[in-house]
Amino acid sequence: MRKILGYQDSIWKLLLILFPASLIGFSGAQEFQAHPSTQLPSRLVTLDILKQWEEELSNWGRWGSDDQRGTLNLITPEKTRQAAGLVRTGETVTLQHFVIEEKAIDSQAFGDYEHWMTNLEVRDGEVIPVRVKDGEEPSFAMDGVQFELHDGMMSHVDALCHYRSEVDGEYVIFNGYPQNLTSSGCEDLAIDRMGTSYVTRGILVDMPLLRGVDWLEPSTPIYVEDLEAWEEFAGVKIGSGDALFIRGGRWALRDAKGPWAYGQGGAGLHASVLPWLKERDIAILISDAANDVQPSGVAGINRPVHQLTQVNLGLPIVDNGYMQEVAEVAERLGRWEFMTSIQINPIKGGTASPFNAHATF
Repeated sequence: MRKILGYQDSIWKLLLILFPASLIGFSGAQEFQAHPSTQLPSRLVTLDILKQWEEELSNWGRWGSDDQRGTLNLITPEKTRQAAGLVRTGETVTLQHFVIEEKAIDSQAFGDYEHWMTNLEVRDGEVIPVRVKDGEEPSFAMDGVQFELHDGMMSHVDALCHYRSEVDGEYVIFNGYPQNLTSSGCEDLAIDRMGTSYVTRGILVDMPLLRGVDWLEPSTPIYVEDLEAWEEFAGVKIGSGDALFIRGGRWALRDAKGPWAYGQGGAGLHASVLPWLKERDIAILISDAANDVQPSGVAGINRPVHQLTQVNLGLPIVDNGYMQEVAEVAERLGRWEFMTSIQINPIKGGTASPFNAHATF
């Protein structure tokens, strides 16, 4: 396994020895503390800095006053054509994780998952066909499913109406739209306004591989220099219109140690990465956890990456992306760029959609 071990990595190892995330355990009450590196003067991000970035990093009006797609506009036909040129072996893997039946600390927190047969029912322990026409039993099976779009086990794209900011006493979302919510959803920037089909270049940033570990420990922050170290390692340059996949190893950690409150103590991007995301013109940001490192290390706000990407940059994000298979194939091939195809379910007024996507090498 290739890896980069230098001064920066030595500092990380020392901090993890002094402040091991394993102390918080994977059972019982879990109390997560911000990683100590986030409080260093050279790292510290404050609410005042975020306020300044709200204007400096804003993409409001960039694609017109009526735009509802944000940085997805960066996935142009030319970008799609270039992405298609990345296909060599034809190997395809999924980037999606679906909800599961298990109720756990990271599953079904917002609503129950249910699956049932719609033309069968159980009466006194006997399965009885329903919807019978003219006394004939149905020759086909039908079922229904219910789940929460923001479920902790569900890979999902957040709509740009998902987060808001307050400007001059009014709640607003990306591009200055007022936050108008109804019982049927968002009036603007809902998931059905963001387009349905995108094909672009995907770039996997595999931080555990870079550091020579199976996963990043909970609450490990990822900084700009980590992303740029990955570019050097992988021989790629992250740029305009790319889908950026950040792997912290959440799924590998869960497989090894079981569920934990990753939404309170997950590895992820530190807020200081926000200007870099704007500079590189990322089209869509995908993490295998909550995108933000948790806790964020920014006093007064726990998900600043969520907040500014969605409201100010207009950058759609994906929580809980599944990157186990793509990481295995990428390492075997020695290639961390691929064509990714993304399909968005146009749920009218929806705040999210299942992340239906795959990678083709």
